[in-house]
Amino acid sequence: MPYTEDQDLDQPESDLHADDEGPAPGAEGATGMLGFVGGLVLGALVGAGIALLVAPGRGRTLRRKLARRIRHAGLEIRDDLDGLKDAAERRLARRRRRLRRLGREVS
Repeated sequence: MPYTEDQDLDQPESDLHADDEGPAPGAEGATGMLGFVGGLVLGALVGAGIALLVAPGRGRTLRRKLARRIRHAGLEIRDDLDGLKDAAERRLARRRRRLRRLGREVS
């Protein structure tokens, strides 16, 4: 059914301007994201404060333990990366050999 200006007269005034009310599209999502990030930061601060209050050791002792764990984790990561590097070098060497064989077969 085609639109006519008479149709606007049939609708109540409140229905004609219903689209004008409320936030712009996407405005609620931006506000929601800001609230989420704010809550995340606040939660992290509260959690850090509680962790400091219930920590079982003195600050110096905790720092030493933390430094030791970080060093250990760094060594493990370095070992893992060395293993990945070795595996990549082996695969590369196999592919080079395969390409050389293919090159001899073609020529």
